[in-house]
Amino acid sequence: MKSKILISTGGSGGHVLPAVTIYDHLKTNYETLISTDLRGLKYLDKENYKYIIVNTPKLNNLLLFPFSFLKVVILTLKSLIILKKENVSILISTGGYMSLPLCLAAKILNIKIYLIEPNMVLGRANKFFLYFAKKLICYSNKLINLPKKFENKQTIVMPLIRKKYYDSENYQNEGNFFTIMIIGGSQGAKIFDSLINELLVKISKICSLKVLHQTSKKNTDFLEKFYKVNKIENEIFTFNKNLNILLKQSDLCITRAGASSLAELSLLKIPFIAIPLPKSKDNHQYENAKYYKDKDCCWIIDQENFDKQKFEELLIKLSTKKNEYLTKKINLEKLNYQNTWNNVNQKLLEIFNEN
Repeated sequence: MKSKILISTGGSGGHVLPAVTIYDHLKTNYETLISTDLRGLKYLDKENYKYIIVNTPKLNNLLLFPFSFLKVVILTLKSLIILKKENVSILISTGGYMSLPLCLAAKILNIKIYLIEPNMVLGRANKFFLYFAKKLICYSNKLINLPKKFENKQTIVMPLIRKKYYDSENYQNEGNFFTIMIIGGSQGAKIFDSLINELLVKISKICSLKVLHQTSKKNTDFLEKFYKVNKIENEIFTFNKNLNILLKQSDLCITRAGASSLAELSLLKIPFIAIPLPKSKDNHQYENAKYYKDKDCCWIIDQENFDKQKFEELLIKLSTKKNEYLTKKINLEKLNYQNTWNNVNQKLLEIFNEN
C-alpha cells in the first residue's frame, strides 16, 4: 500500500504552482492529495487533482482577530479529522497562513512535516513551522532570514516547474518579429498597462514588434485599442493555460518577480526584465530577481525610481538581440543545463523516501 502525502497550499499562484508540481512528481510513488483555500482553487485543475478545501482566514485584521482565531481552532480540529481519516503519513506545506491549521494538526499527530520555500526570503509561516518540520526544501543555500540553528534542515532542489515547461518543442511566430511578453499580474499595474506600452510605440518604429500582454480584465479593452491604433501586432489576455507556448514565442519578458514566473523564464532561457512589486512581503520579489541578476541572467528595474528614458534605451538596445542580450541567454542556458524533470523527480523521491 502506498504512503499518503497531503500537500497544503492556497492563496496565490506562487503557492499553488509549486504544490501541483510536487503532486505531479510524487503521484506515481505516493497517494497524493492537495488542500487549498478558495482563493487558491482557481489555480487548480480540479479534474486532474484530488483536493479538499480548508479555507483558512487571514489573521492580520485586529478587529476580526478573535473570530479568525476561533475559526483557525475549528479548522485545526477539522484538519485532525482529515489527517486521521485520510491516513496521511507526510504533510508538505508551501507556506502562507493557509497551511496553519494543517501544520498544527500534523504536529499534534506527529506526522512528518516538509516545508517548501520557493522564494529567496524565508516566509513567516515557514519560519514558524521550522521548529516542527523535518526538512525545508528550497532553491538556494543563501536563503534570507533562515535562522542559523535550522540550516541543517535545509535541502536544495532545482526550482519546481510544471512538467509542460520541459517540453522541447519550439513554437515560432510567423514573421520576423521581436516579441516581448509582458506579465503584469492578474491585478494589473500602471507601470505595465500604461508606462511600458507607451514606450513600445517608439520601439515599434525601429523594429517589427509583437507584444504578448497579460493584464487584468478591466484593462483588456484599453490595451487592445491602444495597440491597434499604434499598429502593433499583439495578443492581450488575462489568463492562458498555454502560457508556456506563448512564452516560447517570446524574445524578451517584462515581469514581476514571483519565484515561479522567474523559474519558468529561466528554464525556457528567455532573458527578462524584472520589475519587483515594491511592497512585497520582506521585499522577497526583489531578492528573487537579484538571485538571477547576480548570475548575470536578467535586468532589474526599480518601479519607484522608474526612468522612462533609460528604460526606452534599454529596450532599443535589447531589440537587436546582440551583446548584452546574448550574454543573458547564454548564462540562462548554463544555469539550467542539469534542470530536467527526471533530475528534479529523482531528488524529490530521495528526500521523501528518507526514514
